[in-house]
Amino acid sequence: MAVFKVQPSDLQSSCGVLRQMGFATRSGGDVIASMKKIMTCVSVASFTASLLSGSAGAAAPEAAQSWDKRVKCQTDDPEGRHIVTRYGNSTLGWNHFTNRHNIKKCSTLHAALKDRVDRNDNHGHLEYDGVAFETGVARPRQVRFTVVVQYTRKTTDGEYDAGRGQKIDVITAYCHNQPGNKCPAWAKM
Repeated sequence: MAVFKVQPSDLQSSCGVLRQMGFATRSGGDVIASMKKIMTCVSVASFTASLLSGSAGAAAPEAAQSWDKRVKCQTDDPEGRHIVTRYGNSTLGWNHFTNRHNIKKCSTLHAALKDRVDRNDNHGHLEYDGVAFETGVARPRQVRFTVVVQYTRKTTDGEYDAGRGQKIDVITAYCHNQPGNKCPAWAKM
């Protein structure tokens, strides 16, 4: 069931137009004529409300989320899977993890994806782990990171569809044991 919000001023303006056109009821007038005029005003007001609120018919199915399917990076894993990283949006893909998790290089993804799958749920959800080292210092630091791949046409919630013959592939990448899973600046990932 669809619910629409119509402002009372919209209905009043519709009836005001009818009054200006001579449809307003006068005191002492014929009751039937007055009722016809009132019904005309109500029908015009409801018609105006339906125009302002959109179609009152059955609600259209929700459209899939908008996301950029263009490919930013691509590589093959040791098991022969061709894995791409799509630009995506703020929820998944390159645009998601470059901003939210501070991973900004394709080479970081390649480092994890060149090794075997670390976790596989056998339903297309794959996770690859990697380690980034700080270089050029006496005591280098390291940080572990994970690249998450959805190797199916659609995401598990059905919100995103890569299209016929395509895979969603890299959903996100993030660092472990860091605030907000955001990779540290020294990692230059």
